[in-house]
Amino acid sequence: MTRPLPAVQLRVPTDEDALTWHRAFDDPEVMEFHGGASAELSEYEELTARQRRHDAERGFCFWTMLDESGEVIGFTGAQPWPHEGFGPVGEIEIGWRLTRAAWGKGYATAAARTTLERVRAAGVERVVAMVDARNARSIAVIERLGMELVETFTTPRSQRKGYCFRLDLGAEASTSRP
Repeated sequence: MTRPLPAVQLRVPTDEDALTWHRAFDDPEVMEFHGGASAELSEYEELTARQRRHDAERGFCFWTMLDESGEVIGFTGAQPWPHEGFGPVGEIEIGWRLTRAAWGKGYATAAARTTLERVRAAGVERVVAMVDARNARSIAVIERLGMELVETFTTPRSQRKGYCFRLDLGAEASTSRP
């Protein structure tokens, strides 16, 4: 029997979320597949500002994720692939990052499914997910979404093996798993 997914709320990130994300992700385990160390506050300030622009221009972004009690537990959503000359340039990437305390509770899957609904409503026809090959937790979420592995690559900065998964949003409803 599959347990029900928790309720999550997604909202456009605020200026204050930059500091909240900075504090929430100041954990080596959370950052293991994102460079290994906490990012500077200025990086989160730029990221939240960019996400507000994406939401205003496209109708989607990396939203701030809140749990049932309204506590910020991370972010999830979609954005244009942000790297030139590497990866799926021109495609829409979905992703998530949660605080360590929120892992294993279904939040990422619940929020990713909401993300797929929102980007489909915004007219996006397919999405990609880029993931470090060792990130079993994110790969499990990707598999629950019914995404298909389309490429194996080596990341330019870390020289680690990674995977690119893709999902045609017209087929999502019939291929996702609980």
